[in-house]
Amino acid sequence: MLSRFFYSLREANIPVSLKEYLTLLEALKAGLADYSVESFYYLSRSTLVKDERNLDKFDRVFGATFEGLETPFDTDDSLVAEIPEEWLRALGEKFLTEEEKSAIEALGGFEKLMETLKQRLAEQKEEHHGGSKLIGTGGTSPFGAYGYNPEGIRIGQDKSRHRRAVKVWDKREFRNFDDSVSLGTRNIQVALRRLRRWARQGAANQLDLPGTIAATARNGGSLDLHMVAERHNAIKVLLLLDVGGSMDDHILACEQLFSAARSEFKYLEQYYFHNCPYEGLWKDNRRRDSRVDTWHVLHTYGADYKLVFVGDASMSPYEIAEVGGGVEMYNPEAGQVWIKRFLAAYPHAVWLNPLDERYWPHTHSIGMIDRLMDKRMFPLTLSGLDSAMRELMR
Repeated sequence: MLSRFFYSLREANIPVSLKEYLTLLEALKAGLADYSVESFYYLSRSTLVKDERNLDKFDRVFGATFEGLETPFDTDDSLVAEIPEEWLRALGEKFLTEEEKSAIEALGGFEKLMETLKQRLAEQKEEHHGGSKLIGTGGTSPFGAYGYNPEGIRIGQDKSRHRRAVKVWDKREFRNFDDSVSLGTRNIQVALRRLRRWARQGAANQLDLPGTIAATARNGGSLDLHMVAERHNAIKVLLLLDVGGSMDDHILACEQLFSAARSEFKYLEQYYFHNCPYEGLWKDNRRRDSRVDTWHVLHTYGADYKLVFVGDASMSPYEIAEVGGGVEMYNPEAGQVWIKRFLAAYPHAVWLNPLDERYWPHTHSIGMIDRLMDKRMFPLTLSGLDSAMRELMR
């Protein structure tokens, strides 16, 4: 079964290596899972998954592989009783509502239900279907699947039918880390790491271990220390952030992106604009009267900078296409003129849009910006950010 689990993970495009599989086997041999399904889940997840984005895929494969796993009835009674009681009791305390608890109490109570389940596990030695007592399918027993009982524990059924189960044996309680979920600072940092180019700059203040070993060997064993400069991410990023108006709905996502970018890039410059960039930008959004000339920005930062616009691109089309269309000032040149100037100065550029991608076709200005960006607009989700970083590294 473990080999099938391994190949199922590979088929789900989770990059699991043979070394990690052998590590899992060694951990199981050492008894780290301790006969607990929950312990085995966390052990296998920690040894086989290296990227948070694959956690949801792992949960799905885990559930499909071990669904309907039979209880080893011929093992020691203490082990048989230990696993279901502790697991189901902990889940029951977490998920049962007060109404459910009251209904259970009226029919014998949760303790009685768990005690009866323990007895059935000890008594039953074979499959059972259509009955009213043992663990099986299609009957009226409180324990099993695809039957009916006003109070029971559903075991190994793919989905609910009557919605009357007191507890579900295979209920998943794993957090979803799919690519379309909203971003957090940690997830953003993982995605931004695609945008890296390492370089050693500055004073030599770190030990060069390989160089020291080689030099010491050449000196016949006499220690010869070699130092190197600290390694930094040499990528330079120019970040232009839309603020105010409809962007107020996306403050948290933009703050998380900015925080993650600050920690990942040594060379990061940020400026603010509203809706569309014109002849002036802001370095400090709290002092919008202290504008920075856009030409100054274009002439200060070289073409080696990666340009990232962040905005929902939701505005009047006149703000993009017409002179004087800006809502806060009279712009002597249209917004699209300035966007084209930015793209001419910075060939590697993307636009990150925090608005749900499903709503993009309903806003004309988003289509206009996307065309100006030559289809380099990406949603501010984990998958979108990953695609944007790939685009910037082309």
